[in-house]
Amino acid sequence: MAYVMAAPCVADYSCIEICPVDCISPGPNDSDFDDAEQMYIDPERCIDCGACQQICPVSAICEAGGLPPKWRHYADVNAGFFLARSR
Repeated sequence: MAYVMAAPCVADYSCIEICPVDCISPGPNDSDFDDAEQMYIDPERCIDCGACQQICPVSAICEAGGLPPKWRHYADVNAGFFLARSR
């Protein structure tokens, strides 16, 4: 089950730097960075290693199955970001 980036994301980029499969976007060098409301985890590329969750300074990253009820919709938000990006 993939990890999900939820509302408290403050985009400090530590998760991007530690991710072994580069599944977190947008980064500061991405063309859609300025328009993004937060960072997102690609559920298709995430390998469930948990490295990003451990380093997140604001606990914005959860396993998809362990999201608090108020943040469950972020699983779709994260997947939707990458779906829209691929079009």
